[in-house]
Amino acid sequence: MAKIVKKEPLNPSVTLMEVEAPEISKRARAGQFVVLRVDDHGERIPLTIAGTDAQKGTVTIIFQIVGLTTNKLNRLEVGAEILDFVGPLGKPTQISGLKRACVVAGGVGTAICYPIAKALHQQGTEVDIIIGFRNKELIILEKEFRSLSQHTYFTTDDGSYERKGLVTEVLKELLDQGIRYDEVFAIGPLPMMKYVSLLTKKYDQKTTVSMNPIMIDGTGMCGCCRLTVNGKTKFACVDGPDFDGFAIDYDEAIARVRMYQNEEREANCRLVNKNE
Repeated sequence: MAKIVKKEPLNPSVTLMEVEAPEISKRARAGQFVVLRVDDHGERIPLTIAGTDAQKGTVTIIFQIVGLTTNKLNRLEVGAEILDFVGPLGKPTQISGLKRACVVAGGVGTAICYPIAKALHQQGTEVDIIIGFRNKELIILEKEFRSLSQHTYFTTDDGSYERKGLVTEVLKELLDQGIRYDEVFAIGPLPMMKYVSLLTKKYDQKTTVSMNPIMIDGTGMCGCCRLTVNGKTKFACVDGPDFDGFAIDYDEAIARVRMYQNEEREANCRLVNKNE
């Protein structure tokens, strides 16, 4: 079991939790994730490790409250224990030797990008950061990201904060200025990663994306995170979660993510009705 030592809402639908997990905190690297189970009747879900504190022996997770398990997890308070908390899993993001990089994040993918941007900054890489949200109310980790770069750009769909528009528009402007990156890292909704990759491919700009959004149990057993990479079948949880952004069949991955939306909504309704 893993005790919750901190809980903080970051916006109306995103929560940060700090959890006691000393062994994981010692070994985790940027890009890796944990698999947790809230209770005996719960499903396993993967969540990216948003931060660690080896001295305190804690791991930070940030999650969006969208499905049955994240709703149950969000109902736990400080002092409560998560039944299973296993990791670190997945391959760490490869950042060694990069002199200049761009991190592009969308929505809750921001939480996944943060440890990567932090690791890049700590090794001396010059980092440009582009982050997009639907509106100002949903923005998270702004202070943390600004501390990592002098070039941090925020976009909102409705123009309620900084620039109105898409992250791809900012990235295109930077590339049009002749800026070249050793690597672009894009993490967020699948359509966002698709269009970032389509853009960077035109500039022959190396791009890595994280396929966390399609992972389910995080162990390779369920098969739900199958994706096609350069015409070959891969599993996001055991072969990734990072992949070459130019090699992925995004349309197939997007269709797979949408397969169980109705069942998830029904499960959420049952949870709500049970507790009314």
